[in-house]
Amino acid sequence: MNTIFVLIVILLLSLMIVGGQQGLKTFFGQVLNFFLIFTLIILVNWGFNPYIVTAIISLMILSVAIYLSAGRSKVMAIAWQSSLVVTTVVGCLSFLTQHFAQVQGYTLENSDELEGLSLNIGINFSHLVVIVMVISALGAIAEASMAITADLFEVIDRSPDITKDSLSEHAKTIGSQILGTAVNTLFFGMLGANIPLLIWYLRLHYTLAEFINAKLLVMEVATMLLGMIGLLLSIWLSTYLVERRYQREGRNLLDESDL
Repeated sequence: MNTIFVLIVILLLSLMIVGGQQGLKTFFGQVLNFFLIFTLIILVNWGFNPYIVTAIISLMILSVAIYLSAGRSKVMAIAWQSSLVVTTVVGCLSFLTQHFAQVQGYTLENSDELEGLSLNIGINFSHLVVIVMVISALGAIAEASMAITADLFEVIDRSPDITKDSLSEHAKTIGSQILGTAVNTLFFGMLGANIPLLIWYLRLHYTLAEFINAKLLVMEVATMLLGMIGLLLSIWLSTYLVERRYQREGRNLLDESDL
């Protein structure tokens, strides 16, 4: 516990040094989102509809993540709209993934940990898998939407005579850069978190079929892939919304009152 507290203090100080007041807002947003996820766990445990609870909490998490960021109000509005639509799509894909993959519940690898414990807890683990997949994708979705939208607004601000076609070319370049780094973040995050599991499978001499069908691994890979899909959709949809509004409003999109 002391180690965690020290790391939290170091994180807070680092955010304040690098980001100043915005860094403090970011830290506050992380704390708020932590309590929102904890609230989700409590409500699901109390028997509330898990999908309705997840939808409401996801909406609140996206709002905190986006509206506590620095930027124009129109940037945040577009990013929020894009994130909301993409999160809905990812939620549907998560439900379908769970339906066909059936990765809910515990596995044989958990048998020692569960020995002597009651499994009759009255919760549908299929619902929990969908919740995990959706919540895991929220950060990537919000980050991608904010990044591409803010960058495109900056391009419009610095290029007074930019055309819609030129803006589209800039969007492709910026989007590919964001996509490349963010996909690597998701991939190595999943891989790093599961290195002990992978080593365990190798030491137990799992066959290739057992390895690629292991429930624990399939769950992690599916979650990662859904995050990547959400990331890609966020970039595409945010770009489309910015281009459409620029075509309709032109330079009026950069209203100084939004700064």
